[in-house]
Amino acid sequence: MAATESQMLPLGTTAPGFSLPDPDGAMHGLADNAPAHLVMFICNHCPFVVHVQDELARLGRDYGPHGVDIVAISANDVSTYPQDGPEHMKRFAADNGFTFPYLYDESQAVAKAYRAACTPDFFLFDADKRLVYRGQLDDARPGKPVPSDGRDLRAALDAVLAGRHVMEDQRASMGCNITTQAANPTDYDRSPPPVAVRSAAPLLRTSPVVGDLTVPVVVSVLAEHVPVVNHPLLVGRLVAVTGLLQVQ
Repeated sequence: MAATESQMLPLGTTAPGFSLPDPDGAMHGLADNAPAHLVMFICNHCPFVVHVQDELARLGRDYGPHGVDIVAISANDVSTYPQDGPEHMKRFAADNGFTFPYLYDESQAVAKAYRAACTPDFFLFDADKRLVYRGQLDDARPGKPVPSDGRDLRAALDAVLAGRHVMEDQRASMGCNITTQAANPTDYDRSPPPVAVRSAAPLLRTSPVVGDLTVPVVVSVLAEHVPVVNHPLLVGRLVAVTGLLQVQ
């Protein structure tokens, strides 16, 4: 799994329609006559999602009462990550108090229609189902001392609800790449090959101070023990490793 950025679907794109099941089998799609539509691609185990899971729940509680149509979708290949399957999704939604549907895109067709590349990946549409925001939730990332407050996405939601123009200077989201089925790859996943990190696991697990290290120090420690790929997402990927080691 590699840290991956949003594809940044062109603004103004019409929201692709869909009908997907929740873990209990009930089918859901985009609502009619909503003032805004928020589609979030997430999964259960990715540290980038876990890091902001409380803010995801707050979004539902804060904006659902204003009529915003909110859905979360998991599209990960469960043959690779069985912990992202429907039963685990149901538990994840309940544990986090989600007030919106959490849907399973088994075929990954909906993720591809949205060109969703990472978890989390956010797509906000106006009442006419035209894309007005795609990008990050906020500046929070695993390993960064920044609380998740949903600042970027909330600003876009507030603008739509108030009838204001949404700023077009938008920063891409970053997260774990959505794992695609081997026989059905996307045409846009240009993530570099995953960095081999397991050789560094004993070092991080046994170090009594690694939890207190700053991100640059963690990166430099890993770089001494891991084959390094020269790629602009390296820092984000190595930061993700510190979270992934907790769940693998």
